Amino acid sequence: MKALAPVHMARFDRVDALRGFAMVWMTAFHFCFDLSHFGYWLQDFRHDAFWTLQRTAIVSMFLFCAGLGQAIAWHQGQGWARFGKRWVQIAGCALLVSAGSWLMFPRSYIHFGVLHGVAVMLVLARLTAPWGRWLWPAGAVALALPHLAHWALNEPLATWAPWFNGKGLNWLGLVARKPFTEDYVPVFPWLGVMWWGLASGQWLLQRYAPLLQQPVGAALRPLAVLGRWSLSYYMLHQPVMIGGLMAVGWMLGR
Repeated sequence: MKALAPVHMARFDRVDALRGFAMVWMTAFHFCFDLSHFGYWLQDFRHDAFWTLQRTAIVSMFLFCAGLGQAIAWHQGQGWARFGKRWVQIAGCALLVSAGSWLMFPRSYIHFGVLHGVAVMLVLARLTAPWGRWLWPAGAVALALPHLAHWALNEPLATWAPWFNGKGLNWLGLVARKPFTEDYVPVFPWLGVMWWGLASGQWLLQRYAPLLQQPVGAALRPLAVLGRWSLSYYMLHQPVMIGGLMAVGWMLGR
C-alpha cells in the first residue's frame, strides 16, 4: 500500500475532539485518584474493576487517537523531521514524568507509562504505516501476545520469567506478573490498539474522509481545542490538581 499524495496540513477537528474527551475523562479519573492518595476519598485503584476498567478505556482512547493521528500524518505526507520534533517532545515529557513520579512514589515510580509507551509505539506505527490492511491482524496478534507470554512464563518457560519481569524487558509487556508501578503501558498489548487506530484512520481517509475532515459544532469546539494541546495539558493537569489538594490540606491542617 503506497502513501497518498501530500495534502494540506489541516487539523482534523473530530479526532481532536475525541482526544479532548479522553483528556476530560482522564482528568476526572486522576482527580479521584488524587483524592484517594491524600486520604479524602479512599478507593482501590489497583484492584477495583470500576477504576481499572476506566483506566483501560482511557488509555485505549488515547492510543487509538494516536493511531488516527499517524494515519492522518502519513496521508498528509508528513516527513521524518516534523515527526522527530514531536517525538522528542513526547520522549522528553516521558522522562519528566519518571522524575516527578519518583519524587512522589519512589518505590513505584513510573518507568514505562503512557508517554514512554507512546514514544516507542509511534515509531513502530510510523514504520508500519505501509502495511495497510495487514495492520488489523497485526493488532490482534499484539493484543494476544501478553496472554500467551503470561501462560508461557508461568508454565513451560518459567525460568525465563525473571528476565522478562525485570525493568530491562518488562516494557515489552511479555511478563508473568505486572510490575509494581503507578502507571504501566507496555508495547504489548497496547501497540495493537494504536495499530487498529492507524488502520481505522487509513480506511476512513480512503473511503469516508469527510467523517474525519468535517469541523465539529460549537458545543464540541472546546474539546477539539483541548485535544490540540493534549501534551501540554497532560503535563500540567496533575501538578495543578496535586498542588491544589496540598494547599487545601494545609489550610485544613491535615
